[in-house]
Amino acid sequence: MAKYVVLVTARSFGTADNKAVELLEANGCEVRKLVQADGPIPEQLSRELPGADAVIAGLEDYSRELIESSEKLKVISRYGVGYDKVDLKAAADRRIAVTITPGANGDSVADLAVALMMDCARNVTVMDNGIKNRNQVRPSGLEMWEKTLGIVGAGRIGKGVARRCRGFRMNILCYDQYQDTKFAEECQAQYVDFDTLIRESDFITIHSPLTEETRNLFSREQFLAMKKDAVLVNTARGGIVDEEALYEALKSGEIRAAALDATVDEPPYDSPLCTLSNCILTPHAGAATREASSRMSLMAAQNVLDILQTGVCRYAVKE
Repeated sequence: MAKYVVLVTARSFGTADNKAVELLEANGCEVRKLVQADGPIPEQLSRELPGADAVIAGLEDYSRELIESSEKLKVISRYGVGYDKVDLKAAADRRIAVTITPGANGDSVADLAVALMMDCARNVTVMDNGIKNRNQVRPSGLEMWEKTLGIVGAGRIGKGVARRCRGFRMNILCYDQYQDTKFAEECQAQYVDFDTLIRESDFITIHSPLTEETRNLFSREQFLAMKKDAVLVNTARGGIVDEEALYEALKSGEIRAAALDATVDEPPYDSPLCTLSNCILTPHAGAATREASSRMSLMAAQNVLDILQTGVCRYAVKE
């Protein structure tokens, strides 16, 4: 009989290979994956969480009410790096660890950020839609070659984007509280203040967590200060960009284009941004690669075992 019950809500957990599930099962865990086909995930969680020792969590909310309903829960292992949807105070009050998987999806997210920049610059999605709708269009695009890239949040993923964009001989500007001199030398990057980055960048890519300081970091004032041909990409978290202000900026031509892999409401089916041809929307898919899925699954599973077996995990989030 299994010693522990581990719920899984992260959709791509274990889809690349069986290594993570096998690791859990070899260490006395019964793995129960909750899938949308069996009903809304929040409703399933409400029923199943009281009997679980751990949950490998996707993007759903973990409110105080939900956390306090968990009688045995010892760890919420986030499948990813964002934990803004987990009530950390409630978890701490119940001595429930919250862990993340830093670095596991870094290359995949960096790849997508660059892909979205290129799509915005060369109107790939617009032209594809035109052909498929029997209405060929050939809008004028932009080159990325030797342009200026602004990176907001130069951590693992931001640095990965910088390294990729050096292939375009782009001038790299970074806004981050922590300045990595070795990285700056490697990529010939320059750390600048936020206003300078906004004003001088041709392409801006966001890789910051969502905090009270970064909420609506990009709003009306910032869009007015950006270049008319500027492209904004957000593969981090919804809420960092004021979507109403972005809609107005894109509609009026204050900036050229935007691409969001993260939005306030996911999926953003009812967002007015869906009506704009110069806004690309993707379904929070930065980590949706075979390689990232395998790494994140194993890391999330190991985080669960670390807490269940020792009570300590190097990737635990502090309140």
